[in-house]
Amino acid sequence: MPDVFDRALGAYLGFAIGDALGATVEFMRPREIVAQYGVHRDIIGGGWLKLARGQVTDDTTMSLALGDALLQGGSPALRQHASGDDTLIRRIGDAYLRWFKNKPVDCGNTCRRGITRYLREGTLEGPYSPGDGGNGALMRNLPAVLVTLGDDAAFARLSIAQARLTHHHPLSDAATLGLGRLLVSLLNGMSHSTCQQWAAQWVSNNPAFNFTPYRGYATAYVVDTVQTVLHYLMLHEDFEAALIATVNQGDDADTTGALVGMLAGARCGAAQLPQRWLQRLKPEMVLAITDQTSGLLALAGELCVLAPHQPH
Repeated sequence: MPDVFDRALGAYLGFAIGDALGATVEFMRPREIVAQYGVHRDIIGGGWLKLARGQVTDDTTMSLALGDALLQGGSPALRQHASGDDTLIRRIGDAYLRWFKNKPVDCGNTCRRGITRYLREGTLEGPYSPGDGGNGALMRNLPAVLVTLGDDAAFARLSIAQARLTHHHPLSDAATLGLGRLLVSLLNGMSHSTCQQWAAQWVSNNPAFNFTPYRGYATAYVVDTVQTVLHYLMLHEDFEAALIATVNQGDDADTTGALVGMLAGARCGAAQLPQRWLQRLKPEMVLAITDQTSGLLALAGELCVLAPHQPH
């Protein structure tokens, strides 16, 4: 379905755009951003990671690692996972381990701890830890949403399993499922006003994430991340306005930017993404994302009928 593909590609490319834009101002405070850039609005690289212009961070590359594992396993692995087989999750763990061994430009502490545990013990999740409330599981879950599109039970199983390879915390679980379901609705054509209604209902059911009034925290703590993402996504219907406002909040700006880019990109579709930002991404990254999006949606189509387009 062309409309679903356009929105899915918009989500994935928007994710990478937000990652590349936000990485420049990661760990900066808003007043520091103002002093150095005025309003940060261009993909220029740099930042504490000293990135090349258009280079992405662990948010995008770890998502691509998850997507590659899902495509390599194919429909047999996904069907086996539904019956309780852990082969697919072990394949994902191996993909995260390869990603880590290839020395990515960055890796969060909780992801590093979980991947190291998997390497040493082979366990697919650690025990609950109060230190696992970061945003690392949430940030990389986009491929799990695409490959299970149309099957909420499969989405929930896969999302929690991939998340708990590194993060075992109820707030991480709730955020991963919540924003994943919001993404599904946006891929199916949810309007901005209906999105606002969804957010109000979701935070009513998950009050830890209430973002009104917005507290102004955009750290890697998953509550701060989700509050920032929802605040700016609901405040701005326009992709560019939402993303610029988000990254200029600083702190974990590559991840908040990536997630807002993902959701706003699903809302507008790939054809409506700002070309000046899209052209700054590395061509090989755009190609990898396009190919993976196509493959994941094709795999979803093998497993079940894609959800029909239902404009709200």
